[in-house]
Amino acid sequence: MPSADDNALLTPAEMAAADRAAIAGGVAGVRLMETAGRAVAETVLERWSPRPVAVLCGPGNNGGDGFVAARYLAAAGWPVRLGLLGERAALAGDAAHHAALWREPVLPLGPELLQGAELAIDAIFGAGLSRPVEGRARAAIDAMVAGGRPIVAVDVPSGVDGATGAVLGAAAPATVTVTFFRKKPGHLLLPGRLLAGEVVLVDIGIPARVLATIAPRTHENGPPLWLDGYPWPRLDGHKYRRGHALVAGGAVMTGAARLAARAALRIGAGLVTLAAPAAAWPVYAAALTGVIVQRVATAADFAALLGDARRNAILLGPGAGTTPETRAAVLAALATARAVALDADALTVFADDPAALFRAVAGPCVMTPHEGEFQRLFAVGGDKLARARAAARQSGAVVLLKGADTVIAAPDGRAVVNANAPPDLATAGSGDVLSGLVTGLLAQGLDPFRAACAACWLHGDAADRFGPGLIAEDIIETLPQTLGGLKRVARAAPQG
Repeated sequence: MPSADDNALLTPAEMAAADRAAIAGGVAGVRLMETAGRAVAETVLERWSPRPVAVLCGPGNNGGDGFVAARYLAAAGWPVRLGLLGERAALAGDAAHHAALWREPVLPLGPELLQGAELAIDAIFGAGLSRPVEGRARAAIDAMVAGGRPIVAVDVPSGVDGATGAVLGAAAPATVTVTFFRKKPGHLLLPGRLLAGEVVLVDIGIPARVLATIAPRTHENGPPLWLDGYPWPRLDGHKYRRGHALVAGGAVMTGAARLAARAALRIGAGLVTLAAPAAAWPVYAAALTGVIVQRVATAADFAALLGDARRNAILLGPGAGTTPETRAAVLAALATARAVALDADALTVFADDPAALFRAVAGPCVMTPHEGEFQRLFAVGGDKLARARAAARQSGAVVLLKGADTVIAAPDGRAVVNANAPPDLATAGSGDVLSGLVTGLLAQGLDPFRAACAACWLHGDAADRFGPGLIAEDIIETLPQTLGGLKRVARAAPQG
């Protein structure tokens, strides 16, 4: 199984540091560029038959990669036209070295370069672009957008910020993006993820050991980050050792808490109790079998359930309603200092005083807002990674900011981007299932960050396995297949 280091996401600054560390360690920069450009050419040769290709090069190292790719394609018999932003004489360092090896004409970069081309290689700007594209570069990118031909992007589609996925002015959607050593956050965060197409990650000779000096704090979510601590059932275990989750149910939207409770049970919590409002108790009791349904008529009844310390993970919010009772229940749960997951109405009910919620966080806590709920609680700006990190610091909780590019951030600055969720998850109740999975893993002893990461990945994998036509219940029913596949990976992993 790959290691956690393999899942590292490097900002452009961190990638530049990796390059410098590799070169300081004896890896020649010209060799790194040669390997990178050759990988771009090989990606093209593997996917397309020979055809006229336009290689669009910028004035930096990204353009140097383009010169190398052009040379290899021309050597393979492809008709190649190369255009450069600026003058060849202005190139420096490794890019100048490889530009000198290109013996064919170097044309000015512009839309006219694409005339007659049936494929484009976008090597104008790399992941470190810091300002909006303009001038001839913008005109060339606009022409790529309008052309409809396949595009192979070098590192990132030009115009995409590699750190945030934001588009700086304009960017052409790539069919394939070839990147090097490690992916960048911009490959996974929207809208960069939509523009990158298939991302091909290439080893260009940078030693993995350089990551130790960089100490990246952002990773792509996946089993290497949490599988070694996953709470598989033990032969000498029993249900009381697998944790007891308490799920607070709502009086009207009863389906949300039922989904969450079933998800917590399916993911492995030994017992699950659902606290059902008195008026809705018959609905819950009739619908749930493996879940304990307790009638709750007053705040004292809920307090009595909290009084049993064996209920070691508590979920509030799904279908709860934005009522004073919900607010009081959240504060009571947090006051136990046990693991608490907060979703939906348990977050929105504090929109008028978020600080009261944050002050109450006394133990392990995971908050799972979507964008609307997030904005009601957190007055923070920046890209999605920055906002999630700031929210986690401010609240003292792990924040799972949902979306197609879900970000999970811990108060200590660690963050992951989840990329395995299919579009089918945009269906009612899927978020309730996710909060139930988080709670079930908390009950089994996973720390909040790993519980959130594991739950999010398992949620996406189960949805992907089920496929089109997904509804929330299907995630729960497909979870055994996901867990079976995960266990096979765990058994195959080296021990020790």
